Amino acid sequence: MNVTDTDQTTLRTELRIARSALKGLRDDLVTDAFAFRPMPPRSIGGPIVRRLPERLRESARWLPHARLAAFACFLMLVGYLHESDGGGAALATALLTGIPLVTVLFRPIGGWWLSFGAAFLSGAAAGEFSQWPWSATGFVSHLVVMAVVAKRTRPRVAAEMWLLTVLLGAVFAFTTPERASDSFAMALASFFVLLVVVLAKGWRETQAKVDEQVAVTEVERSRRTVLEERTTIARELHDVVAHHMSVIAIQAEAAPYRVDDPPAELTRSFAIIRENAVAALTELRRVLGVVRADDPDAFADSAPEAPQPTLANLDSLLANVRDTGADVDKVVTGAVRTLPQGVELSAYRIVQEGLSNALRHAPGAATRVEIGYVLGGLGLRVVNGPATGEVRPSHGAGHGVLGMRERVSMLGGEMTAEPTAEGGYEVTVFIPVAADPKPEPANRKPEPPEPQPGPKQEPQRKPWPLVKSTGEPA
Repeated sequence: MNVTDTDQTTLRTELRIARSALKGLRDDLVTDAFAFRPMPPRSIGGPIVRRLPERLRESARWLPHARLAAFACFLMLVGYLHESDGGGAALATALLTGIPLVTVLFRPIGGWWLSFGAAFLSGAAAGEFSQWPWSATGFVSHLVVMAVVAKRTRPRVAAEMWLLTVLLGAVFAFTTPERASDSFAMALASFFVLLVVVLAKGWRETQAKVDEQVAVTEVERSRRTVLEERTTIARELHDVVAHHMSVIAIQAEAAPYRVDDPPAELTRSFAIIRENAVAALTELRRVLGVVRADDPDAFADSAPEAPQPTLANLDSLLANVRDTGADVDKVVTGAVRTLPQGVELSAYRIVQEGLSNALRHAPGAATRVEIGYVLGGLGLRVVNGPATGEVRPSHGAGHGVLGMRERVSMLGGEMTAEPTAEGGYEVTVFIPVAADPKPEPANRKPEPPEPQPGPKQEPQRKPWPLVKSTGEPA
């Protein structure tokens, strides 16, 4: 009979698989089988332990160890009382039943080997008409030992333990056919026990990985929301800062023409101011271009030439919200004054986001917007009542409050966002604003300058008029 190359290849593959399986079996169940691997205590954050009083939590962490030890003592007592003679054989059977259960707490693989070997001795010590090779208590003890080891090791170890147990039962079933064997019952019961343990362990590990991934995803989503909000703030502040820098450049260019025969040093200084303002505008546009590079269409729906909204545009915003059927009320307290454009823009966006959240999460609820011009800053409060309509699932990321906090944090303010006692939601913000310097009286005459010592006195020139941000003379 000729052996082809295909048969030789198949034989070598089968031998390689067999050697790999034997090596895995040796690594799992033979190498360092009695190594010290104590069972870890229960987590203090478990669903049972965290409900206990503080003084009992540390002791409750060792509850699984105490429970297994108590079960081992119970099986030993039952095994001892089950033997009719109550002598040395009964004591040996009890010890062979309980020692593997206690050993598995510290040396799981070693405890299984003790349980595996105890099957020979306990079966040999049994009577002629008893089941072979496991006694009644040894049967239960071996199942519990395999379940504990499978819970603490890999699924491959559970399969190897089951195969060796079935092999042991088959050897005794065929070598002693005249005796009643419980090998089939052990094979069937251990299969289902190990299957349930392995599936439960896999489900818990999968659930833990899912929870971990959800937590990581939530952190990444929050971080991305912060970056998106900062991009929006950068774009809006670019318009505000660019406007002021443009005014500086225009005034620096026009200032020398408002003075008769200006000195060369003064003209050169204004030229430097204008050059720096233009350079700052160029760098500002470049930075904004980098910020927009990842999402060039982020602001495609808004006109870059349009001025950024302020608190003066709130009435238009509230009118649009009322057009949707919502009940919105606005209350303004304090002396209304013009605030820095960055503050007014952020305040407008915060109110806009608060109204959007109210419409999304509390449909049909009455909403109240309060604006307080107080000493040292601006107070905002957006509060809505409980929803009276159907709340539909939101498709947003759920980080509107996070964006508001980013704006408030940028301005050095404080913010609280929490549910109200009536079932609604309230957002309260305080943005600090430095007080404007007290203006000089209009009828106050300027004091004449003191004469400077020197051989020649420069003629006193009239100061050029101040120019407002709109470019018109004051």
